Amino acid sequence: MRPIDIARKLKLSTSALRNYEAQGLVPPVERSAGGYRLYTAEHVAYFTCIQAMSPGFGMEVTAEVVRNVQARQLDAALWRVNEVQALLQRDKQLAESNMRMFCELDGKQTQAESGEAWLTIKEASRKTGLPSSTIRHWEKTGLITTTRDPQNGYRLFNRSHIRKIMLLQALRAQVYSPTVVELKNAIAHMREDDVLEARKIATDSLQYLHRVNCWQMRGIHALYDLCRLVKLVE
Repeated sequence: MRPIDIARKLKLSTSALRNYEAQGLVPPVERSAGGYRLYTAEHVAYFTCIQAMSPGFGMEVTAEVVRNVQARQLDAALWRVNEVQALLQRDKQLAESNMRMFCELDGKQTQAESGEAWLTIKEASRKTGLPSSTIRHWEKTGLITTTRDPQNGYRLFNRSHIRKIMLLQALRAQVYSPTVVELKNAIAHMREDDVLEARKIATDSLQYLHRVNCWQMRGIHALYDLCRLVKLVE
């Protein structure tokens, strides 16, 4: 098949096809006497798989999987896919937990109303189950803004900070997308005592994870078709 025909079929640019080829994501391509690329049905299956998998799995994982398929390492490819799906399941459970937590809160509940003490970063890490390095990274990138102890300069976290961390945690494993960026920005700019906004973000995050689940299903379907074509599965 001609590159332009494949590009039109998959709604990709021919430069994208060449880029995938240059990265070794498809098998070597033979050339005609005139120097034109001669793509086969196998190449089309690889391109289709890459296009289908990348929205739900990201290009890094997709590239790893298709390279494993080329090396005929089926188990490695399938377990890598399974690993990403397990992370999505974990994020879904976190998002559902956030939903329940915010639904149980009445309107706006401030730090003063709760009477909860300030937490150090070590305590915040223990409470959320996240490494301190991850929390520091989110602070460095502006997703959370902590308070500093006036006496020793240590980071201090209140209930609002913990809520933001938990909302971010439910998106931690998700690949870059405009929606993920939008959700993280909403978390970063969420008012400290606005439980209703936190509830909305938790709802939107869960809905996004549902969509990712569908994208991953489409990617797995294309991966199966590819593996069947190259006779890795029956």
